[in-house]
Amino acid sequence: MTQQLALKIDVDTYRGTREGVPRLVETLQRHNAQATFFFSLGPDHTGRAIKRVFRPGFIGKVSRTSVVEHYGIKTLLYGTLLPSPDIGKKCADIMRGARDAGFETGIHCFDHIRWQDYVVNKDAEWTRRELQRAVDRYTEIFGEAPHSHAAAGWQTNRHALRLMQRFGFEYSSDTRGTHPFIPTWRAEIIACPQLPTTLPTLDELMNRDGITLDNIAQHILQPTANPRATGHVFTLHAELEGGKWMPVFEQLLQGWKEQGYELVSMRQYLQGLDVSSLPRREVEMREVEGRVGKLAIAAEDYA
Repeated sequence: MTQQLALKIDVDTYRGTREGVPRLVETLQRHNAQATFFFSLGPDHTGRAIKRVFRPGFIGKVSRTSVVEHYGIKTLLYGTLLPSPDIGKKCADIMRGARDAGFETGIHCFDHIRWQDYVVNKDAEWTRRELQRAVDRYTEIFGEAPHSHAAAGWQTNRHALRLMQRFGFEYSSDTRGTHPFIPTWRAEIIACPQLPTTLPTLDELMNRDGITLDNIAQHILQPTANPRATGHVFTLHAELEGGKWMPVFEQLLQGWKEQGYELVSMRQYLQGLDVSSLPRREVEMREVEGRVGKLAIAAEDYA
């Protein structure tokens, strides 16, 4: 059986949608690869992330990944010194273009900064309101209800997981882990499969332990060299792999094809699984090397 590797594309910003998404569509088509685009659908408030400067490790991550180079000065001022562009309203044609080119689409969030920075400690009503905004905007843009969700920054809470089930999503990808699973939160079973990101992202590895643009692809390809039954999920970003790091992404695509992987969308990946036999995993918030703060993870996979 052909091993599958699912490509999950997080689209965080106005610039990433406008510039990164079309570039990624063209590149994926050229490599005969499928992927899923998870869109931020509301205002781009990236500039408000400045408060993260007080978090341990934030300055180090910014210096390692050249944030200004990838995101641009204008993006880093949206929501503070510059007005926030509404991504869904300004870029609806680009989003529909990705779908019309044959790619799966899903929800990343409505307001990326609001979700990533606040959802962990918010109550049920706040969480429902934010997700409803995303669902409504997605439906407005695509003319149909969404069927999948990928949490901004791998940030979530119990209420959000419950809503994945209540909205009838086929799957969600809000976590980090080693295998697909059925999530539990303090032993409460959530009937919506989690397809976690299984591989490190480029920005987590770049400029750490001697890893550079010249050798980072090899570091990502090492853990995929030995196929496993449940394959892998790789998360990339429209702002990074759809921009300056496109050459690295193409190295990865070629490397995975040479390793024998079929490069698929998240829905195709789900269809290749026996959902009825997925293990249950408790979702917890823990630190992941290379990331700032805590992420939602499958606890047993990080024991």
